[in-house]
Amino acid sequence: MSHARGEDPFLPEHEDITGLIPRGLRISAALAWRFIVIVAALYAVVWVIGYLSVVVIPLSIALLVSALLAPAVQKLVALKFPRGLATAIVVIAGLAVLGGLLTFVITQFSSGLPQLQQQLNASLDQIKNWLLNGPPHLRQEQIQDFINQAIGFIQNNQASITTTALTTASTVGEILTGFLLTLFITIFFLSGGDGIWTFLVRVVPGRVRNRVDVAGRRGFASLVSYVRATAAVAVVDAVGIGVGLWIMGVPLVIPLATLVFIGAFIPIIGAVLTGGVAVLIALVTNGPIGAVIVLGIVIGVMQLESHILQPLLLGRAVKLHPLAVVLAITAGLVAGGIAGALLAVPLLAVLNAGVRSLLHERNPDPAEVDVLKDQAAQPNDAEPGTPDAEVPTIGEDDEEDAEKNARAATAVNKDDKKE
Repeated sequence: MSHARGEDPFLPEHEDITGLIPRGLRISAALAWRFIVIVAALYAVVWVIGYLSVVVIPLSIALLVSALLAPAVQKLVALKFPRGLATAIVVIAGLAVLGGLLTFVITQFSSGLPQLQQQLNASLDQIKNWLLNGPPHLRQEQIQDFINQAIGFIQNNQASITTTALTTASTVGEILTGFLLTLFITIFFLSGGDGIWTFLVRVVPGRVRNRVDVAGRRGFASLVSYVRATAAVAVVDAVGIGVGLWIMGVPLVIPLATLVFIGAFIPIIGAVLTGGVAVLIALVTNGPIGAVIVLGIVIGVMQLESHILQPLLLGRAVKLHPLAVVLAITAGLVAGGIAGALLAVPLLAVLNAGVRSLLHERNPDPAEVDVLKDQAAQPNDAEPGTPDAEVPTIGEDDEEDAEKNARAATAVNKDDKKE
């Protein structure tokens, strides 16, 4: 007996085997392949971003800088300055402040380095005396052998150290290139960002164009609020820890405070790392007791930041759960290193505001969204006393219109039958 090609001879003709598969297995398989597709898509996106990191990182940093400088540009425009001139003034002023700050930090570090070296030598002598006369009771020969082993290790790994130095030089070149590209993109974002966004929105279908436009604007408003609040928190952190270091007599107060200010833009991790550097220098220069006091100052400032400043300054503009922040930073650190950790939380804030706008926006009107105001980061259903159930979703208006048309058609048919 012959069988059609591809037909199972042990099953009745035209029998569907789907019913033979347990329902739980079918659901699990459907969820599994969809999950695999999502993971593959995310992996492809991350790979493309990593491959184009030379462009993506400057572009992302330019967005952050634009969000920080846009209010100043807007104020100059309100004073009847041409937008191009306002952008030039703000960018040049920002570069001047940055250059002056770096020059001051480098000068302070250079002037304080000899004092730090003397204190480091004194601390090393104290450690050596403790090793000789303290509980370890080491001999001078043992300490000298350890020093010789350290020198030998450096000599044996001279090639790798040289390679690291060359890699560092290459990294400096990449940083300089990225800085110039970031500056170039920032100028265009500040001078014509609204026109660039309008051009990008044109590719969206007209039926949902306003909704996507408003979601993007609210995402950028969330970014403006985030950068503004983070800068304020960074200033408070730098001033608080800097004053504490100055009271304790720790050298290099200004460079350390500047380091704290920069590190504060990386939530949680940045503050911990920069505070750790301050504690280590205090340990070298002021001893264990001074280091413990500086550690207490750093912890106190961090508690002030996390429990008072962050909720007060960010407020309702950027609603991010601490667990979401930690997970975002961790994922960004794994995927993109320091740059990923820096950009993870701003990206999460933008996505949070944009998605909430897409899901809950009522009658979106791009002209009503002022991206430089904190409240603009929220969809217009988020006003107090507005229940979510009343907020129309995408397509709900179309469904209501269809129901009205159906009722009207039914009424016409009834009238026709009566006639």
